[in-house]
Amino acid sequence: MNETIYALGFFDGVHIGHAALLRQCRALAEGRGCEAGVVTFGSHPDTLVSGSTPPLINTPRDREKLLRENFSMDTVITLPFDAHMREMPWQDFLDMLRREGAAGFVCGEDFRFGYRGQGSAALLKSYCEQRGLAAAVVPEQTIDGIRVSSTYIRTQIQSGDMATAVKFLGHPHILTGPVLHGHQLGRRLGIPTANLALPQGLAVPRYGVYACRCLVDGRSYSAVTNVGTRPTVDGRGVTVEPWILDYEGDLYEREITLEFHRFLRPERKFDTLQELKEEILRNARQTRDFFDAEC
Repeated sequence: MNETIYALGFFDGVHIGHAALLRQCRALAEGRGCEAGVVTFGSHPDTLVSGSTPPLINTPRDREKLLRENFSMDTVITLPFDAHMREMPWQDFLDMLRREGAAGFVCGEDFRFGYRGQGSAALLKSYCEQRGLAAAVVPEQTIDGIRVSSTYIRTQIQSGDMATAVKFLGHPHILTGPVLHGHQLGRRLGIPTANLALPQGLAVPRYGVYACRCLVDGRSYSAVTNVGTRPTVDGRGVTVEPWILDYEGDLYEREITLEFHRFLRPERKFDTLQELKEEILRNARQTRDFFDAEC
């Protein structure tokens, strides 16, 4: 069994604050000849602890994707946060991970864990010192005097301030999923869009149009993406519809990843489909200009 230094937390968004933990985890692991890993949970602890669940930035799958691909974590353990986990004393939680090969732990200074949140960063560090394990407690991170947190980033996504969300995430906001069959309206307009479902429980970006990148089979394309209810055609339910620029091919039931970079405009109802088409074409030019300037 490989020994592993584990970063502990929920890691929603895998933002700049989390990145500080992951860098420290990697440094400790390399110093001890261990692997670097993460322990997270499949559902938000607040669901059982307080009875309310905040909208999440990422699906568990996208969270793991970011941890592995952006931060090169060797191991990602996703534990169920069930009644047994909620009642587990904090020492038992760490003992359990030690039996799985944990050689040390990294957490944030405000990290609470175990029954009724009785475990703290200070207790974790003391536990490790008594057992000769590696340990590090990482202070909170701030940008422009604002604490980096999933709660703050979630608010920016929901308000449409994607530029600030990206700044605090340290990477684009992402959504991965299979392409679903739609109503073919975009194809009839000469603007074929893919359709992604927005999973329940995720923070919904402000309804409108975004400059995105779309990852298909390892290649990245610019994409104009509408999030909303498609009021011009009396749409029902929230959809995420990227028009992937310069891509040709059938994407149905294939998986793509959208990277949200910038909010372009709010969703609105147009008087005619021709007006809608002209506006989407204008948004496509804006998207190309945005990414050309980024290069």
